[in-house]
Amino acid sequence: MRRYGPAVLLALVGAAILRVSAFSELYLRYVQPGLRPWLVVSGTALVLLALAAGVTARAHHGHEHAHGPRVAWLLTLPALALLLFPPPALGSYSAEREAAQRAARGVGTFPALPAGDPLDLTLGEFGSRAVYDSGRSLRGRTIRLTGFVTRDADGTWYVTRLLVSCCAADASTAKAEVRGADAPAVDTWVTVTGTWHPEGALGSDAAWPPVVDAASVRPVPQPDNPYEKR
Repeated sequence: MRRYGPAVLLALVGAAILRVSAFSELYLRYVQPGLRPWLVVSGTALVLLALAAGVTARAHHGHEHAHGPRVAWLLTLPALALLLFPPPALGSYSAEREAAQRAARGVGTFPALPAGDPLDLTLGEFGSRAVYDSGRSLRGRTIRLTGFVTRDADGTWYVTRLLVSCCAADASTAKAEVRGADAPAVDTWVTVTGTWHPEGALGSDAAWPPVVDAASVRPVPQPDNPYEKR
C-alpha cells in the first residue's frame, strides 16, 4: 500500500479544497469570494493528479518494490483533518493580537450617506467616518453594525470585524466600543443598533476605537462571509 501514499495524499488535499470551495461556502473563512474559481481548479487538478499517480503506481506494481518509511503515511493526517474538520474563521483572539497603532491617514470630508435610519454600515466604514470625517456625517444618524464580540479585561466590549484584502493571512481589525448594553459572550455574532458617540480629536489616538451608544443588541448567526473587504 505504500506505493499509493502520494496518490492518497494528493486526493485528500484536493478533496479538502473542493469541499470548502465547490460544495460549500467554507472557503469564505480563509479567502475573498473572487478566489473561489481558482480554488475549485486547484482542487480538481490535485484530484486528477492523484488518479494519475494511482494509475502509475498500479502499472509499476510487480516491477519494483516501493521504498520509504512507513511514517510518511502520517503526512495524510493533516490533509484528512482539513477534509473532515475545516478550521473556523478568525475570531476574537486574532482581533486582539493586533495593536492599535493607527496614525492619522488624512482627515477630510467623506461622501454623503444614504437617507433613512437605521443605516447599515460596515465596521470599516463606521471607523473611517468616526475617526477621519471632518464633515461629521455620522452625527445624528442611527446606525446598525454587525460583527462578533470582543472584550477587554476591564469589561469594555466591542463589536468587531476582521478586514481582509486577499485572505485571512492579511487580516486587520475594525471594531467599535459598545456602551449602554451588557456584553454577550465573546465571539457571539451580534447586530448593534445605536448612535455614534464622538470621542477625541479627529485622526487622534483618542478617537480610536470609535464608540456607539447602543439602543439594542441582537444576536445573529455568523454570516457566510465573516470578513469585510479592506
